[in-house]
Amino acid sequence: MVRYQSSLFEYEEDLAPLTDAEREVYEAVEQDGYGMREYARKTGRSPGTVGNLLRRARRRLNGGEAA
Repeated sequence: MVRYQSSLFEYEEDLAPLTDAEREVYEAVEQDGYGMREYARKTGRSPGTVGNLLRRARRRLNGGEAA
């Protein structure tokens, strides 16, 4: 009998440092595969706002703080 183990590399990224808005955009674009403009249209936000939220989220998750 052959048994398979789930990948040891599967993990969920800790998104705790993000604001709700940053987390929402980050999950949609980075994890769910939405394009920034597509997500902006879907949510009624401007593409610039979505881009800024995503940039701040990436900075926070990479160890840098964004205002």
